[in-house]
Parts: sequence; structure tokens; C-alpha cells
Amino acid sequence: MSELVPIVYYGGLTVLFFFWIYGIVSFALDVRNTIIPGLRQYRRGRKTQKQQQREDNERKENEEQLY
Repeated sequence: MSELVPIVYYGGLTVLFFFWIYGIVSFALDVRNTIIPGLRQYRRGRKTQKQQQREDNERKENEEQLY
């Protein structure tokens, strides 16, 4: 009986440690594969919106100067 207790204890710690590490790795992969590309796409979209806004403003200014 006294030999079984440490085996169960360390076995349980090993299982819990495995799932803890699995959760950390899974979170890191989610961040790398989902969050970071989403942020990059958001930044690209904002940059193109700003560029398009500048072009529209320039076009409006040119049209106003013509009239």
C-alpha cells in the first residue's frame, strides 16, 4: 500500500503536467495561427482604407478646383 501512494501521486502529477503543457502549446499555436494573421490583415485593411481616403480627398480637391 505504501508503494502505491507515490506511484499514484507522481502518475497524477505527470498527467496534470501533460495537460498543462498541452494547454500552453495549444494557446501558443492559436495565437500564432489565428491572432497574429488576423492582426496583420486588420492593419493591411486600415492601411488601404487610409490610402483610399487620401485618394478620394485628392480627387475631391481636384474636382473643386476645376469648378
